[in-house]
Amino acid sequence: MTTAVYPGSFDPVTNGHLDIICRASKMFDRLIIAVLNNNAKTPLFSTKERVTMLREITAHISNIEVESFDGLSIKYCHERNAQFMVRGLRAVTDFEYELQIAQTNRVIAPDIDTIFLTTNLKYSYLSSSIVKEIATYNGDISAFVDQRVAERIQQKIGEKHRRNE
Repeated sequence: MTTAVYPGSFDPVTNGHLDIICRASKMFDRLIIAVLNNNAKTPLFSTKERVTMLREITAHISNIEVESFDGLSIKYCHERNAQFMVRGLRAVTDFEYELQIAQTNRVIAPDIDTIFLTTNLKYSYLSSSIVKEIATYNGDISAFVDQRVAERIQQKIGEKHRRNE
């Protein structure tokens, strides 16, 4: 059984992420979406909330698992017996950074290959940061994220605004 891990922060999961997830799920017997628990950052959503959202919006894809992890993604791949790591590329600026990480991972774990998938052109500009910024100023994010995710973003940002008043 071929297993791949698609690691990321997914804060929040965007349509660009979903594009990569749907395409990668067709390439492997099992795709694990690994949500990074990074204590160095202050995410909009908790790790648990991000896992829950991803499980909801990928429930229709039978070969997907969603879990959280911390530490090195390459180590997590070993723990889950994955042969591949999936990384999404939006633009050439992503490639230089991702290639550096992939080559380093190859030294650490030569048995795990990194697969790069370029996102659909209509999502090539899209990032979680942009979505959060637009939502912060009450902009329409419906073209960028699943409707269930959009509702949670608006609720979370509304809570932040009320706390800051």
